[in-house]
Amino acid sequence: MNRHSDLSNMSSTALVLLLTMVLVCTSQGADIESRSVHNDKKVMVKLPTFSRATDASVLFTFGGFWDNYLRAISDNWLKVAPDRNPAMLGMFADPEKEPHPFYLPWSGEFAGKHLTGAVQVLRLTKDEELRNTLNRFVDRLVKLQLENGYLGPWPKEYQLTGKAPNLPVAWDAWNHYHIMIGLLLWYEDTGDIKALNAAAKIGDLLCDKFLGKPGSMAAIGETYTNLTPVHSLCLLYKATGDHQYFDLARQIVEDEFPKGGDYVQTALAGKEFYQTPQPRWESLHAIMGIAEMYWLTGEKKYRQAFEHIWWSIVKLDRHNTGGFSSGEQAKGNPYDPGAIETCCSIAWSALSVEMLRLTGNSIVADELEVTLMNAICGYQSRTGSWCTYDTPMDGVQVPFTTFMTGHMRPGSEELSCCTVNSARGFGMISDWALMTDGESLIVNWYGDSILSGKLDIPVLLKQQTDYPRTGHILIKVLPIPGHGLEFTLKLRIPHWSKKTRVAINGEAVEQVTPGSYLVLTRKWKWDDKIEMDLDMSLHYWAGEKQYEDKSSIYYGPVLLAYRVPEGLKSEEVPVFDATNMNGRLIESENTDGPFVQMAFSDVHGNRISLLDFDSAGEDGQHYLSWLKVLNVPRSAFSKTNPLRSSAVGSTPALGEAKVDGQNPLAIEADRKPSDHLKKKSLAAASRL
Repeated sequence: MNRHSDLSNMSSTALVLLLTMVLVCTSQGADIESRSVHNDKKVMVKLPTFSRATDASVLFTFGGFWDNYLRAISDNWLKVAPDRNPAMLGMFADPEKEPHPFYLPWSGEFAGKHLTGAVQVLRLTKDEELRNTLNRFVDRLVKLQLENGYLGPWPKEYQLTGKAPNLPVAWDAWNHYHIMIGLLLWYEDTGDIKALNAAAKIGDLLCDKFLGKPGSMAAIGETYTNLTPVHSLCLLYKATGDHQYFDLARQIVEDEFPKGGDYVQTALAGKEFYQTPQPRWESLHAIMGIAEMYWLTGEKKYRQAFEHIWWSIVKLDRHNTGGFSSGEQAKGNPYDPGAIETCCSIAWSALSVEMLRLTGNSIVADELEVTLMNAICGYQSRTGSWCTYDTPMDGVQVPFTTFMTGHMRPGSEELSCCTVNSARGFGMISDWALMTDGESLIVNWYGDSILSGKLDIPVLLKQQTDYPRTGHILIKVLPIPGHGLEFTLKLRIPHWSKKTRVAINGEAVEQVTPGSYLVLTRKWKWDDKIEMDLDMSLHYWAGEKQYEDKSSIYYGPVLLAYRVPEGLKSEEVPVFDATNMNGRLIESENTDGPFVQMAFSDVHGNRISLLDFDSAGEDGQHYLSWLKVLNVPRSAFSKTNPLRSSAVGSTPALGEAKVDGQNPLAIEADRKPSDHLKKKSLAAASRL
């Protein structure tokens, strides 16, 4: 059964119409009056190596698995969450209300996180119903802002003090940071001036409160959260050119950071991120401000510090799933079984987008793909309606609202830090799928899709593929005008694809190097065809510490996992031999089934199914992603092989097959998780 919606039958006429729409849209600039229309390049000393190759008028079209996910998230969460949870905005209506509602310290973040993820998903879907929903949402949000710029739930005497009624601490600056980010994204994509003005009023409030008073922002406490406005202030400065926002951002980095996580100086001293005073996940948002400071000042120390932190996390705190954090912070151990929180993996992806923009290193895009395919897909239910708090390497995926019942508040029963944030993991595809260095289009995304980007003119890139099920990808290049246009495409060659084959119109391309971009410069004609075959050989990460005798098995970027049948004893978990893992792909029998499912034999000759990590945990069954695999050599971490993985033995066949006419999954995975496993997971949740 073909699980992919068919983009291959889109006619040439339809494609021409699509390009025409792009040309018309891109010629219509937003007609806005503004204190704020500002060319951010005028204030940037250094320009990013890569930037998004698209704008709000350019179209993405996805097929199959990704289209299903995006539609489900839009229809079953983004469009309905504010109405089903009226306190998302209602908490801002009357901050002086008594008795004071018992909010969470971070309740004020919900609206901003929701808006941020929704705007980014909208970039991918162009869903008019979602656009209209967000129009209404932003209209309501900005009307709730107080005259002084405050947009939070706390009474006047508590605003931006780090305290709140009924709470020992409040993350008020953090909450405003997320609202600023959401408003700035909405303005960037729509030209809606009231959104920018609302963000600027928050910036003005922060400047009135803290600018020129070194140490005053750190003094409100919880600095790993409350110093994050350094990032949004840099973005606001680029949007408006108002220097006070830059001045406060500089003050935060130079005077406030040393009183908190001290991220710049500890990095320059060579310390690992987990060794900083505050290695919690929230600080990644503040650290994104360090990259912005490099672009705004050109000071190399900022770039050096940012890159050091990113590589430190990849080496010591990014798990086999691509997820980040162990118990909500860095601990210097990628094998630590502590909770891998959804918000942490999203912050990690956002940090990685900045690293890709900064360096143009294809390895960073490989990391983004691994995180998306495993950690992000793993935390999000395919219904689109819920996500997890913790998506463990081994365990059970439990809905956040079941896992963390203590977060529920009247009017926001479905809201938590993670549920309002989860859509952003998918929305960030818009940031890195197709990029530009000013002269070339950089293709980081592989999947059934049509992507359009701009150099001097629009170019459509139509991909026909079932990747990552197989490694075969056909890219049709569709420029306007239809022939004779010379430009450069750069194709990401993943570091794990050791033997990649590429051909243009049937002619082989030489010198295809893993862990780099393949540079293709030519006069492109309408319907030129690039064929790629990525090397989908199994590769293995040999575990250490808590997983000393286990390995993770990857099929391309996909982490394979084993569903544990009910009642199976630990000594009965299958053992594999890496020198004899001749797997076969299994055709899914329904569109909601696994997107990668493979049949193997264990060392005893038993027939065993392994699934993509996302599918293994989708229905609440216990799963394992660290397995006993014999004959796996240990590979050290390196900047060219951050997964520490190595290929062993023969390559699995790429043809689809059923074993003995049966689907092996039906043999093992049709049973429910045992009660003791469920109790074990819920007990772990209760300790958090």
